[in-house]
Amino acid sequence: MFSLQTIFGKGDKFYGLLEASADAARDSAAALVKMLATRQQAVSLDEFMLARKREKDLTAQISRELVNTFVTALDREDIEALSAALNKITKAISKFAERYALAADRLGDIDFGTRAALLEKAAEVIRQMVAQLRKGMNLEAMSALNDRLQAIENEADRLLLELYRDLYGGRHEPIRILLLKDLFELLEKAIDRCRDAGNVVYQIVLKNS
Repeated sequence: MFSLQTIFGKGDKFYGLLEASADAARDSAAALVKMLATRQQAVSLDEFMLARKREKDLTAQISRELVNTFVTALDREDIEALSAALNKITKAISKFAERYALAADRLGDIDFGTRAALLEKAAEVIRQMVAQLRKGMNLEAMSALNDRLQAIENEADRLLLELYRDLYGGRHEPIRILLLKDLFELLEKAIDRCRDAGNVVYQIVLKNS
């Protein structure tokens, strides 16, 4: 006969899996900042492919464990929702990296680093929010982290408006406008994915506090 500690110990493993998934998202964002800082024309996607594979493997493992685990640390639907939200962060970052690699030789004069740095900050906040779940449903601590995430998103929105103002100013060729608009909006989408993950975590805490 299993003890309660054994049963809840098995459910507790989801904290570790979700934390590892958040780490993968943060590492992917950090790799993007590093890639953009080098401004190399020949872009390597190895780090992004590894982070993406790591995220996919974790998502699959979480799905398997949900089937095989009787007691979970959080509600099953919340685990699934958070896992899916974290998975979308690395997916968005990988998509940007792939598109950027196709045109890196023509974009050496464009500053993507400022937006990428915001993305890295957002991913780090998500990592902290997910780690906070293990410590208990502390609404005050989670609200502070959520406010930081919203501030980052607001700054990203402001920068996107500045980009549109520049693109529509008439100094760029049409093909360059399309290229820059696509890439910057992909970065914005990655930050939005962080916000989505943060919303899931915040709702979990609100429901359980």
